[in-house]
Amino acid sequence: MRFAKYHGTGNDFLMVEDLDDRIHLPSALIEAACDRHRGIGADGMIRIVRGSEPDVDFMMDYANANGEVAEMCGNGIRCLAKLVYERGLTTSEVIEVQTLAGRKRLVLDARDGRVRSVTVDMGVPSLARADIGLAGDPGATFVGERMEALGRSYEATAVSMGNPHCVLFLNPGDDLGAFDVRAVGSHIEHLPAFANRTNVEFVVVADGHIRLRVWERGSGETMACGTGACAALVASSLTGRCGREAEVEFPGGVLRVGWREDDHVFLTGPAVHVFDGELTEDWMRSVLAGAAR
Repeated sequence: MRFAKYHGTGNDFLMVEDLDDRIHLPSALIEAACDRHRGIGADGMIRIVRGSEPDVDFMMDYANANGEVAEMCGNGIRCLAKLVYERGLTTSEVIEVQTLAGRKRLVLDARDGRVRSVTVDMGVPSLARADIGLAGDPGATFVGERMEALGRSYEATAVSMGNPHCVLFLNPGDDLGAFDVRAVGSHIEHLPAFANRTNVEFVVVADGHIRLRVWERGSGETMACGTGACAALVASSLTGRCGREAEVEFPGGVLRVGWREDDHVFLTGPAVHVFDGELTEDWMRSVLAGAAR
């Protein structure tokens, strides 16, 4: 099975073309392929299928590095756009992609046959506990509330960008680079209050500029997260830390996020093709045989 590796601001993915929807990717195979020591290494795997609904160009089937299906991936969908355009699967610079979080419109900045950046209409964020999978009154919100985790209290805001996010605000003087993202992120991800677990963002805002690290549900800490950038911007704007547009800086690079007056959030950033490869039949058989034992 052939694949391509791409990344968006350091958030990396294995991409599989399956336009006719013929390939089944078992979770054990995805997890093994994404393993950074015994496999190829990636934060997740994306299967690209031809759209089956009117006006839908492609479908994105996304799973995190642990093999679990996830609703949406803002960095991954930009990588999908670069792949389908540069490989001639579409000639349009505006494409519609179906995800488990709904249909997304992507606008490509393409020059000389190469995609420089992609802007994604990420849709309307939701603050309702029911949409986040957060315990409590389904119609209530969790904005600027206190959250206790491993002996420390944080101001937190929960946001759904089609997938759940818990945004924690650190103090401006905190050393973001030294913060124990693994311990606190894993703890919050698995809190019983989050029915479907959650992604966790650790955010510092200064002069309207957002810096953060992210703990992704099912993948651990990643170099960047597109939906996390959107959630961080929405949470920062709601709590008066910045306006409705900002640069969002991750360890892996900078994304641009705008929360427009129609409530749609737009995400702009790059995508990079790293290399192509092939998973051998023997390796895949050995992985699946091991999973069966």
